[in-house]
Amino acid sequence: MATKHSHKPNFGRHVDDCLRCQELKDGAEPVRWNTDRRGELSTAEIRAHDCSRSNCGPVCTFGDW
Repeated sequence: MATKHSHKPNFGRHVDDCLRCQELKDGAEPVRWNTDRRGELSTAEIRAHDCSRSNCGPVCTFGDW
């Protein structure tokens, strides 16, 4: 599990005092979404998704592969 960023989304820009940004600068692998089920989500699964339970960020990307 990767260290969490200590700042709000910055979309690719690194923040100097953030431990995760430093890890990325030092060559750590970025977190990758599981894409094993690409295109396999049913309409029911998409409708059942709850952003508050899943702790989605400011823009939900559930099901976007």
